[in-house]
Amino acid sequence: MSGNGEQLASRHGIPAPRTGVEAVRGPLAGRSAALVHEWFGATGGSEEVFRHIGRIVPHGERFVLWKDHDAVEPGLRESWLARTPLRRAKAAALPFMPLAWRTLSRERFDVVISSSHAFAHTVRLGPPESTRYLSYVHSPARYVWSPDFDGRGSSRLLALPRRLLQAADVRLSRHVHAYAANSEEVRARIARFWRRDATVVNPPVDTDYFVSAPAADREQPRDYLLGVGRWIPYKNFDLIIAIADAAGLPLVIAGSGPEETALRRAAQRASVAVTFEVRPDRDRLRRLYWGARALVFPVHEDFGMIPVEAQACRTPVLGLRRGGLLETVIDAETGFLTDSRDPAAYVPLVRRLDELAPERAAAQASRFSTSEFATRMGAWIAEASRP
Repeated sequence: MSGNGEQLASRHGIPAPRTGVEAVRGPLAGRSAALVHEWFGATGGSEEVFRHIGRIVPHGERFVLWKDHDAVEPGLRESWLARTPLRRAKAAALPFMPLAWRTLSRERFDVVISSSHAFAHTVRLGPPESTRYLSYVHSPARYVWSPDFDGRGSSRLLALPRRLLQAADVRLSRHVHAYAANSEEVRARIARFWRRDATVVNPPVDTDYFVSAPAADREQPRDYLLGVGRWIPYKNFDLIIAIADAAGLPLVIAGSGPEETALRRAAQRASVAVTFEVRPDRDRLRRLYWGARALVFPVHEDFGMIPVEAQACRTPVLGLRRGGLLETVIDAETGFLTDSRDPAAYVPLVRRLDELAPERAAAQASRFSTSEFATRMGAWIAEASRP
């Protein structure tokens, strides 16, 4: 997610009350709390995690760098960056983010919890001697630490700025008392880049919603392959088209993004039917999962909520033996994983899909439910916030 895996459907959840009796029932009862997140977009998986953290700590004041104009989320306090043109240019804003987090507010809190995929974990809202700092990490900033994942930081011209930002990232986060990572993949990056340990708390996925589809959705014939996600280069939708073409099965591509024109050209060259579902709403996305023979996900993700949603709909996953899929998919039980990016390598896996038990996929998805997240995250907050 650049926030480790994308949710396609807008999930404009109503935050839990931040005052009254519910505000004293959480793991930080009787202590002031601030919850901080990077920029707040409309449909991202990291934003959904932040909402769920807000339900665990309902009395926390919520801060973000800025809120996108199409994001419907009340009660967010924005930084001074929100009043500048930089809010429309994340790459240009990047060098200013550590400063924004250090000048966010003069208020002081007992506990500060950051939801970080860039520099939110560097926030300071009180001296570390009296303020406890916890950080939930979707990933160390990919464009700073992992330019092979994110092309925005891969230019040779950016090598020096990237090293400077890496040094600042480490130096400005030494006050963090405890880290949680959204996956084993991210935990390993935290250890490698920041030399810090972390507790793994997988993100919440609303598996109950996907399981409880109407009968008409659940009884569809499963007659196409499915690709879901943002249409950007590292999501490998061109490879997904090639896999469907090699397997001789129709393909549905659901999502949106800047690669749409190029993908439509690639689809025209394929020998199979390729259907584009642009920005499907949540109900439509659920129906697409239930009608798919398999989700094709040849992506190296930090975690990846989309494969969990698919499995909740009893849909197996075909993907790379990398990153979050090593945690979310059980190879040869709830899907098939391969080290290859050759479309031909996926063809025999498609032919073996009937070997898999759909109920096993649904059981695997339940391990990543919202209730599991609330339990594990609440326990981590309670333990890590102790002075």
